[in-house]
Amino acid sequence: MAVALTLYTRPGCCLCDEMKAALGRAGEDVAFELAEVDVSGDRELERRYGGTIPVLAVGDEVLFEGRLTEEALQRELRRLAAGRSPRGTRASPEGGA
Repeated sequence: MAVALTLYTRPGCCLCDEMKAALGRAGEDVAFELAEVDVSGDRELERRYGGTIPVLAVGDEVLFEGRLTEEALQRELRRLAAGRSPRGTRASPEGGA
């Protein structure tokens, strides 16, 4: 079964574009469903995620925010695909997770 992910984003966000590209490459190895949510049209989402986008979540658990490494993304997706709980790894602005 594919993992259901949510990507909180906004138009014109270059970090969001980077995360989308990484997710596209990761999807070649691990099946997931991705819902993209534009935070700019919702005050509550803007308050919650606006300062840290992009934010990648599974359910209510934030997996990554800001930059991520593709290795960390692959590791977390394999973990989720195996039915394990998310680790809630948050990438630092420098890309470490």
